[in-house]
Amino acid sequence: MSGVVLVAGATGDVGGAVCEVLRAQGKPVRALVRETSDPARVQWLDELGAEVVRGDLREPASLAPACEGVQTVVSGATTIRSLGTDSISEVDREGQLSLVDAARDAGVGHFVYVSYTRHVDTDDPLTQAKRAVEARLRESGMAFTILRPSYFMEMWLGPALGWELADGKARVLGSGEQRVNWISARDVVGAAVASVDNPEAYGQTIELGGPEALSPLDVVALARSIAGREIAVEHVPVDALEQQARESAGTDGAIFPSLMLCQTRGDEIEPAPEWLRPETTVSDYLRSQM
Repeated sequence: MSGVVLVAGATGDVGGAVCEVLRAQGKPVRALVRETSDPARVQWLDELGAEVVRGDLREPASLAPACEGVQTVVSGATTIRSLGTDSISEVDREGQLSLVDAARDAGVGHFVYVSYTRHVDTDDPLTQAKRAVEARLRESGMAFTILRPSYFMEMWLGPALGWELADGKARVLGSGEQRVNWISARDVVGAAVASVDNPEAYGQTIELGGPEALSPLDVVALARSIAGREIAVEHVPVDALEQQARESAGTDGAIFPSLMLCQTRGDEIEPAPEWLRPETTVSDYLRSQM
């Protein structure tokens, strides 16, 4: 039987899905949750058969017992959806660094970390946190796998970023001609799970992109074809994003304009190793939205 897999951020969308897939494979899962986590999500994890443990990336002392007896840690935990309540420095940087240290000290054999594409290379807090955690992992002495997915379809081609396809609207950043290997969150989950207990993943930093590189305008054209009707396009100029980035520089608020600016330059990714190659196409995603 596989050793215990500790999943940090287990009540989140990606972490929860990782727990679900691992449990379906019969692997023993320990789910790290906060005292303040959604009780319904915690109950769901318990019903999956995961061992629920209380801990908090902001409290390093709580991480040592969570890591005890663990073979593999999988972490994509982030505070990106709760900015204002938590800070990137507390969770995505210092918290993740503390988790790496706790895993190392507990003798964990393998750490799978969900970062993001190397083409995001800015000084915003989230990017700097991601790269600091990557560096700590490489220095840790543990076997590590760093997954660097491109832009998630569900976020960057979703309502939160102005892609309200059911209402016939799309918000395009910059010229819209930049090509991106948009990736589905479920394929990132699949890559994380495929890395567990897999020696081919050890010591690897893997760029992850979806099966095709499409520009935002290509995506709009595809959406029009699938919907059989017009999709109105709103362009967000690069200079407007640059102004937002300048006005928010040095704060957590710089994260989104920084990522948006990087997206306007494109994000084409070479195919990942065959054993974890993403399969979900943009067309698959669009059909699910309309």
